[in-house]
Amino acid sequence: MSRIGKQQLSIPAGVEVTFDAHAVRVKGPKGEIIRPIREEIDFKQENGIITSEPRRNDKFSRSLWGTYMSHLKNMIKGVVTPFEKKLLVEGVGFKWEVKGDNLNLALGFSHPVVLAIPQGLTVTAEKGSLTIVGINKELVGLFANKVRSLKKPEPYKGKGIRYSTEVIRRKQGKKSA
Repeated sequence: MSRIGKQQLSIPAGVEVTFDAHAVRVKGPKGEIIRPIREEIDFKQENGIITSEPRRNDKFSRSLWGTYMSHLKNMIKGVVTPFEKKLLVEGVGFKWEVKGDNLNLALGFSHPVVLAIPQGLTVTAEKGSLTIVGINKELVGLFANKVRSLKKPEPYKGKGIRYSTEVIRRKQGKKSA
């Protein structure tokens, strides 16, 4: 039995959740998220509380049970308060700027790196930090990881792009005799 799947989700005021045959739609004050779902899980909505049960008792259905409840919980939370990831850049000449719907990065390569910002995300760039905000937790995390993977922090001087909560373990380097 899934501990997460057995939990009941309460729907906050101003949020509307509808279940179609193959999708769940969550609409709130910050926007709307639609996610396709399989029919292995049966959702029930009564008096502002959502519960779920697997339709069959096989391994695949039980594995989807908790996953779908986690997705639904994140969708409800996202339409009320958007998710946010903050990235920091360290290094001489490393910088970024937002131009239109593109993120331009100068990371010490021989060419500038240009990334398209996905629809539904708001990206703001300050001198040393980049803030990614959106209602879809998965989309915010994927874009933040894509930006970070362009120049991961190195352990000797700490140069590169890192999350604001990330701690880089520093190495000592060569010892002089």
